[in-house]
Amino acid sequence: MPDTTPPSQDREPEGPAAPGGPTAATAPTTATTATATADTAPEMPKPQVREFAAKNIGGGLALLLGLVGLLIGTGLVVLGASVAQDGHTGGGVALIIAGVLLFVGSIFAMAGLNMVAPGEARVVQFFGRYTGTIRTDGLRWVNPLTTRKKVSTRVRNHETAVLKVNDAYGNPVELAAVVVWKVEDTAQAVFEVDDFLEFVSTQTEAAVRHIAIEYPYDAYDEDGLSLRGNAEEITEKLAVELSARVQAAGVKIIESRFTHLAYAPEIASAMLQRQQAGAVVAARRQIVDGAVGMVEAALTRITEEGIVELDEERRAAMVGNLMVVLCGDRAPQPVLNTGGLYQ
Repeated sequence: MPDTTPPSQDREPEGPAAPGGPTAATAPTTATTATATADTAPEMPKPQVREFAAKNIGGGLALLLGLVGLLIGTGLVVLGASVAQDGHTGGGVALIIAGVLLFVGSIFAMAGLNMVAPGEARVVQFFGRYTGTIRTDGLRWVNPLTTRKKVSTRVRNHETAVLKVNDAYGNPVELAAVVVWKVEDTAQAVFEVDDFLEFVSTQTEAAVRHIAIEYPYDAYDEDGLSLRGNAEEITEKLAVELSARVQAAGVKIIESRFTHLAYAPEIASAMLQRQQAGAVVAARRQIVDGAVGMVEAALTRITEEGIVELDEERRAAMVGNLMVVLCGDRAPQPVLNTGGLYQ
């Protein structure tokens, strides 16, 4: 029974060619394709804010001073209570107030401490105004009156769901893609878009759909690009368009690849038959080309070595018999001719 599984690419197509692989003739085509994609990509608004370093100091010294202030404040409160019990009420109250103020001030100052892990950043705001980003990992201290938002700068993966779209020929196809990306500008990621995670997800889906409707699944014109046959060119165009779409969020696209590519189930069987027919035609063409070469070589050798004299009719009969034997898909049945060729 013939395989009716829809033609698909359930994992990513072949990776980039090794250095030196593409010829010089293909390089201008790739550059032209990338330039054309960049020209057709949507134009995003210019960012209103850019990332810069926030004013901060090492948190170790700040933590030490805060702990010392807590100890001194506690000691003043205890000392003030002791002095008040001895009859020096005024002095005791003053010491208690000073101790409480120092204790509260130390706690308030320690609120400016931040633990920054590698691959993370803190976006600092002072009463709503952006005052910089902390990228130095470790314990850092900033103004306690500021608010700090944690933003991950690690490399992330985003894989789209399987999308069903119509290709350039109007055939419904299913495709999915994976995008490797990271936050490059934390200020843009926080302030330029509402939710940069959702923004990247939505723009990735939009870019995949836009690329899919521009090209056919299979290009029957040898000069045209297709999703299945030109994976490198298509994924490069996808990366260029994605970079243009998400640059407003301060996001850098590292790589993008199709992870699933197939005809929709409703037409997969018909398209499989079409592909099988094309494969049969191509195979038959190759068989005929080989058979013609073999027949030509046989006739040339017979003529040069004078094995037998062949007139035009015998030559045509021999060519016909050889072509039937070489091109037939069944084993030939030999026939013994006990008479002459013309009987």
